[in-house]
Amino acid sequence: MKIVITSTGSDFDSTFSPTFGRCPFFIFLEEEQAEGMEAVRNPASEAHGGAGIQAAQFVVDRGVEAVITGRVGPNAMDVLRAANIPIYTFHGDTSRQAFEAFKSGKLQEQTEVQGRMGGRGAGRGGGRRRAGF
Repeated sequence: MKIVITSTGSDFDSTFSPTFGRCPFFIFLEEEQAEGMEAVRNPASEAHGGAGIQAAQFVVDRGVEAVITGRVGPNAMDVLRAANIPIYTFHGDTSRQAFEAFKSGKLQEQTEVQGRMGGRGAGRGGGRRRAGF
């Protein structure tokens, strides 16, 4: 099974990236062996808009059969679901650890869109009350 893991770097021991659409790198590998891994820069990481859709289509076009990431937005999820590609959630340190957790069956399949990163107070004003308003 061909899987893809979101990563901050091109090395298998690079820090795992918790985001899908704007992760810096994708680590592609076969489930049976990590030796044949290939790191590819995410062409959508700096897109002005639609990064999730572009990233999802990129991995679909590469023949991926499973995605390991921290979170996938609604548009990317739609693309991956249409291609019948399961999404597995990982929260850890490295891409290698994500791969090992997947192989040992420790990852949960993501079936719902998770909240945006940044959360409350990330906008203008940072959630603080401004004097005079």
